[in-house]
This record gives sequence, C-alpha cells and structure tokens, in this order.
Amino acid sequence: MIPKDTALLVIDIMNPFDFSHGETLAQHAKKIVGPINDLRNYCKKHGLPVIYINDHYELWKADLELIYDKCHNKTSSDIITPLRPDEDDFFLIKPKHSAFYGTALNTLLHHLSVKNIILTGIAGNICVLFTANDAYMREFGLFVPNNAIASVSEEDNHYALTMMKNVLKANIDDTGTLL
Repeated sequence: MIPKDTALLVIDIMNPFDFSHGETLAQHAKKIVGPINDLRNYCKKHGLPVIYINDHYELWKADLELIYDKCHNKTSSDIITPLRPDEDDFFLIKPKHSAFYGTALNTLLHHLSVKNIILTGIAGNICVLFTANDAYMREFGLFVPNNAIASVSEEDNHYALTMMKNVLKANIDDTGTLL
C-alpha cells in the first residue's frame, strides 16, 4: 500500500528517442506506459501529487507544449501521448541526470509534505537511478516499480533495480503489488 505522504515522479518520459539506441529504448518504454498510467490514476484518485521531471532539449523552458512538440514523432507518439501530463500535474525541467540537481524538486516535495517517492520513467539505469540516489540521501522513502522504468538493455535495467533495492532500500515490487 502506498503511504499518503507520497508523490509520483515521472522522469524523462517526454523524449524524442532520436539518438543511438533510441529505437530500442522506445520499445522498452512502450511496456511501461500502462503501469505508469495505473500509478497516475491511483495517485489522482487518492490526491497524491504527480510530478513530471524532464530534460529540456536545449529549450531551457519548463514549457510542456514546447517540449512535447519537440519530442513528438512517429517513434515517441505511443509513449508520450498517453503519458502527457494533465493540467493539475507539476512539470519541471532538469539540466542533468538527477531530478534533484539544479531543480526546485526538493523544495516542491517539502512544500507538498512528501516523505516517499514513487520513481518511474527512463532511463532506469541513468536518470532514474541518479534521482533515486539523491532522494535516498535526502531521506525520502523509495518505491521504484520494476515494471515502470525502462533502460536500453534489460540487463542494465535489472542491475539498476538491484542497486536501488540493495543500496538505496527501495521497494521494487511491480505496480500490481504496490497498488
């Protein structure tokens, strides 16, 4: 069961997948759309905040429309369209891998009285893992559903989940068990 003082973070889901191995990552990301939407629906139903943190793609503006338009293409459409943030969701941009580095995330979480974070998104072995590390060091409780993060390789994703469970004390149960 998800505690009441929890926020859902959706990391880097607005993505054009137009880079080396982008097609592979997009194929893995398609598998996490349903689980992330299940978590979003649960959080909205229970009044828990949903926070998107995304790369800025050299736009340097926390403007969802600009970022969505820049990322929307044939490869990304099946991922970013169903996961597009709603008006009542928070949307932040980040300059580097961790959602905490150079952002207002920590302040926002404290303002919302959040003690636990559900981490979802891409890439599991990079931005999700770095965010999990920073959240752990800030003493947030961590949930990282194993079916709600994606990496280019399944091996890297599994390794990241193992690290988050063993080192960062994250609960890595799938969304079905978590909900």
